[in-house]
Amino acid sequence: MATFDDFQICDGDLPAAILNQYLQAERIAVDTETMGLRPQRDRLCLVQLCDHKNQITVLRVAQGQTEAPNLKRLLEAENTLKIFHFARFDIATLQYHLAILVKPLFCTKVASKLARTYTPRHGLKELIKELEQVELDKGAQSSDWGNAANLSAEQLRYAANDVRYLLPAQEKLMGMLKREGRWELAQQCFTCLPTLAELDLQGYEAIFEH
Repeated sequence: MATFDDFQICDGDLPAAILNQYLQAERIAVDTETMGLRPQRDRLCLVQLCDHKNQITVLRVAQGQTEAPNLKRLLEAENTLKIFHFARFDIATLQYHLAILVKPLFCTKVASKLARTYTPRHGLKELIKELEQVELDKGAQSSDWGNAANLSAEQLRYAANDVRYLLPAQEKLMGMLKREGRWELAQQCFTCLPTLAELDLQGYEAIFEH
């Protein structure tokens, strides 16, 4: 394990000490970096985690790796809410590559579309800028994440920042959803996401189109 500024980098799986720390949290933010947007073709390269204490871990996933038992235990833990931005993709890639069935979960992109109906802009950059007054640098978004051993400081910082602000943003979105009477609808959407991810993996991405 290595420490880089204000986050830590691990290889292959979470060490027991980090796992136990995250298991004590009621909520954790989660993100992934991959070689592309098709899990069956594009491998998983990084998994990023952040808890309420702003403890950030960037986990490097080896090429051909098919399991990460400690990560699986964390992401399937019933008592810890996992918060993603565009969960549909992340949970599909975690399922396909590491056999992890994430639960329970919250998607800030779905929540944003339900709560922030005054704007068509629901990307993470726009969401964090409005809710947290932070301008995320997305310069490293399209990167060769497969070269995990030689990722640049810019890439690592980008990966860490993708989870750094998700927890406070989720709190604000939850407040907006409850205020506007859409909280129960949001929860129903989150419950459906694993089924949508499974449909995506089986090639049924457009099943609900006319």
